[in-house]
Amino acid sequence: MTTESAFAPHTAQATAVPLTVHPPRSATGRRPVPLAPRSIRRRGPVAGLLAADTLAVALPLALMPWPATVLAPLLALTLALHTHHGLYRPRLSPSALSELPTLLLLALVQWYATAEALAAYAPRHAVTWSVLALAVAAQTLLGCTGRALVYRTRRRTAVRRPQSALIVGRGPVAHQVTAALQARAEYGLRPVGRVDETHTSPTDGQDKLPVLATREDVSRAVIQNSVRHAVFTHASEQTPGTAELVALLSQHDCRLWQVDGRTPAGTPQEARDPDHLWGFAVRPLPTTPGRPLSRAAKRAMDALVAAVALLVAAPVMAVCALAVRLSDGPGVIFRQERVGRDGRPFTLLKFRTLRPADEHESATRWSVAMDRRMSATGNILRRTSLDELPQLWNVLRGDMSLVGPRPERPYFVTKFSHTYPGYQARHRMPVGITGLAQVNGLRGDTSIEDRARFDNHYIETWSLWQDVCILTRTAASLFRLGGS
Repeated sequence: MTTESAFAPHTAQATAVPLTVHPPRSATGRRPVPLAPRSIRRRGPVAGLLAADTLAVALPLALMPWPATVLAPLLALTLALHTHHGLYRPRLSPSALSELPTLLLLALVQWYATAEALAAYAPRHAVTWSVLALAVAAQTLLGCTGRALVYRTRRRTAVRRPQSALIVGRGPVAHQVTAALQARAEYGLRPVGRVDETHTSPTDGQDKLPVLATREDVSRAVIQNSVRHAVFTHASEQTPGTAELVALLSQHDCRLWQVDGRTPAGTPQEARDPDHLWGFAVRPLPTTPGRPLSRAAKRAMDALVAAVALLVAAPVMAVCALAVRLSDGPGVIFRQERVGRDGRPFTLLKFRTLRPADEHESATRWSVAMDRRMSATGNILRRTSLDELPQLWNVLRGDMSLVGPRPERPYFVTKFSHTYPGYQARHRMPVGITGLAQVNGLRGDTSIEDRARFDNHYIETWSLWQDVCILTRTAASLFRLGGS
């Protein structure tokens, strides 16, 4: 991502199909009924599932010889297990029958755990295995039935009030997905345009939608047609410019879907997921990695660890600063503009290890580990990574995270974004002092393509535990001679 706005006008001289997009019609050909506010529509389907699961727990519990106070912890356990196993995740083709085995297994776990805890606390409330089995069966049956009713109501609503959608991509898969959505009203998605920023020629015979070739066209179509969904028909992390498009659609509060056009369905995880769009494996595409609570926990961990580390490392930093001052003269701290999350620039702090000839060289010259202008002190600081200790202040300020893709200078961000697919996607997450690429040896003068691949893999699989593992591996390698 460049230091320019992520939503700058597309510079390609594309001759796109004239943009005459109109609000979609329902399957009966009439204008759809005005939609409810977006926040209500987003909560509606999940609220129905929550109500169904609550009733499925409360009714069997009413027949059990247990106090009513058990309802709250049992219900909390149920909702936590269902959330963890993705039973409230948005789907295009939900099926209560496909969820039945999971509902049965989770019901068995939660009822058994509750019965054991209650028997240990109050033995008079112990129940037999047959009673427990009846409760599990009742909850599973009621939960499956309730979910089936919610899904049936959702499909009927989708047919009556389809929501506008954009198809992102080109080629056979994009055309097949468009045709499927136009023919199958139960999905509730009515395509109103196809996004293809590489479009440079008049539409072919298969195009039945306006082609949106610039960000301005996309923004205009989203606003004019109240677009609520975008269906990506190509690998979003491997196509240049997709990260900016995802950010643009996210700003408009669109729900994003990723269709896998490969045969057979891509990864084993995708193959086990029953959700599909007319036979194509499909999954929700997260606009930001992690959930809001998890992101808040990551930020809290960053601030706490950085504050403690600054206090602990203060004597070491003082020695480093004195060594730089005596060896290389004034100017102990080196400041340099780097690109952070969503392309926002910030000033990165390091101990100075060499003095560039001018600001242009500092911004555009690729650093080399054994630069001849580097003093012995600078060489030691680089090889031990002690020169990066001031970045703890960047973490405390919120410019960076402890773990994330390494930040780069604007000049190289622009250069690498045009050369390596997926490089811009690294900026979906806060940049970090260390990262998955660094602990795998990709630092200094190493492959940019490999770094981008590791960084995007880290973002897609991010968890707090993964951050802890990377920090542990980084700490274990602090005294290994390396450097960047």
